[in-house]
Amino acid sequence: MARRKYLFVSALFLLMVMGFLATSLSSYIIARNSLSENVAGQTLPLTSDNIYSEIQRDLIRPVLISSLMANDTFVRDWTISGEEDNSRIISYLNEIQQQYGTISAFFVSEKTRQYYHPEGILRTVSPSDPQDSWYFRVRDMRDPYEINVDTDTADTSRLNIFINYRVFDYNRNYIGATGVGLSVNAVTDLINTYQERYNRSIYFVDRQGNVTLTGPSTDQPPQRLQNQPGLSEFATQILSTPSTSLSFEGEDNETVYVNARLVPEFDWYLIVEQHGMQGQSELDSALVSNLGISAAIMLLVLIIAHFTLRAYQQKLEIMATTDRLTSTGNRHYLEASFEEKIRSLKTNPRALSMLIIDIDYFKRVNDTHGHHAGDLVLQSVANCIRSQTRSTDSLCRWGGEEFALLLDHCDLDDAIKRADDIREAVKSQSVAFGKTPINMTLSVGVTGYHKGETLEGLISRADTALYQAKENGRDQVVPLP
Repeated sequence: MARRKYLFVSALFLLMVMGFLATSLSSYIIARNSLSENVAGQTLPLTSDNIYSEIQRDLIRPVLISSLMANDTFVRDWTISGEEDNSRIISYLNEIQQQYGTISAFFVSEKTRQYYHPEGILRTVSPSDPQDSWYFRVRDMRDPYEINVDTDTADTSRLNIFINYRVFDYNRNYIGATGVGLSVNAVTDLINTYQERYNRSIYFVDRQGNVTLTGPSTDQPPQRLQNQPGLSEFATQILSTPSTSLSFEGEDNETVYVNARLVPEFDWYLIVEQHGMQGQSELDSALVSNLGISAAIMLLVLIIAHFTLRAYQQKLEIMATTDRLTSTGNRHYLEASFEEKIRSLKTNPRALSMLIIDIDYFKRVNDTHGHHAGDLVLQSVANCIRSQTRSTDSLCRWGGEEFALLLDHCDLDDAIKRADDIREAVKSQSVAFGKTPINMTLSVGVTGYHKGETLEGLISRADTALYQAKENGRDQVVPLP
């Protein structure tokens, strides 16, 4: 028995060794023969994808900050009321800059054309000044925001990434543009990291082929793509397509591999270059050193990566769909929830209703007690509304002191009753702030879903009803079929 066991273990061991050797050697030969193709078709594009993904990730937060600014009732109310007391908007912008660590924060009024900044009123924008062309482009565009790379108005020697967000009054009339600025140093640091990690040349060029951003490498490319030896003949091909992979013979008969892709957020091309067949010596060393340990390491790494990435993805999903202050959903959450419910209506027809809930005189709370008290009020109201909702309902903070509540399996009559229950629940409680209790009331607009309409249409009708509730004196529910 022991001999048979020994023979079985030996045979299994030999089979494993032979199989691993055969797999490793064949993989090595294939990898060596296809290294050139992999560099051009996979490795360089992957580097581009990684850089592009990290740029997009870094832009998510400032876009959300700009969205909150554009929908902040303070910004809209201050502008609508005639832009009195400039120190208030300047203080607001300074608070945004300090709280979120941005390079700048700004607001440009459509009525006065004043450019407000944490340092004061920088200028009056004019359509005849090329420096101000961004504002008039934003004013006339259809998208809610744009990402733009431009010089800083407060410091023209500094190149920044700006999130320019359109601002509307309560009647959806355009009243200005707001947003934040980020330093391009973050992108430059990213280039440096990838150059050191992958030993490749990485830089950006604009639509005309001008080099706009590079890493700190001493071997800087010429200032125009058209002037680079060997690459100049491919400049038109690169600048006319969204993505390109190519190779050419460089100096000393060395093959140069190039991957270019358009980054639409900047309207620049990301260029990644690799000179020669890098990786051959590493491949030889890897064959020797990995024969005994690669299988175990790969298995261990895959297990760790699986659980790590799964936890990180879950955390990102929660961050991307949750309002940080109130722990309710955000706009992205409501949009996804609405789309999911609309899809399910095809197999399970039922009534849906929408509530837009506004805290009455919320600005007075901030002005009287401070923003900390306002945050406590928002949290208290959110908790109270949440206590009145079901697991099938979708609650989100729509902006400022407004909440949106999508009610499933709920017609207009039931929605009116639910809205009144929420209003009464909030009215019956108060927020303790020091020795002063803060009492709150709500104005609620209610409407029912019409077959085939969009979320924007549903929200618009609920907003109309909310506006009527405010006009009627607040602390009430107004339905709109």
